[in-house]
Amino acid sequence: MDFLNNEFVATIIYAILALVLMFVGYKVFDMITPYNFAEEIKEKNPAVGAVIAGIFIAVAIIIKAAIA
Repeated sequence: MDFLNNEFVATIIYAILALVLMFVGYKVFDMITPYNFAEEIKEKNPAVGAVIAGIFIAVAIIIKAAIA
């Protein structure tokens, strides 16, 4: 993979991959929990916002560990 030798291209690819994996992680967690996160966010439930932030942070840590 010669294009990954270019730091700019590699950064863009890893950023897109990270966003996709964060979205997938959010959807999987949303499916396995009994709550509908979208509805809870519309009702301005701060606890659900904190849970979603935790999901994104956890996935980001895992992605960083896999890349580094």
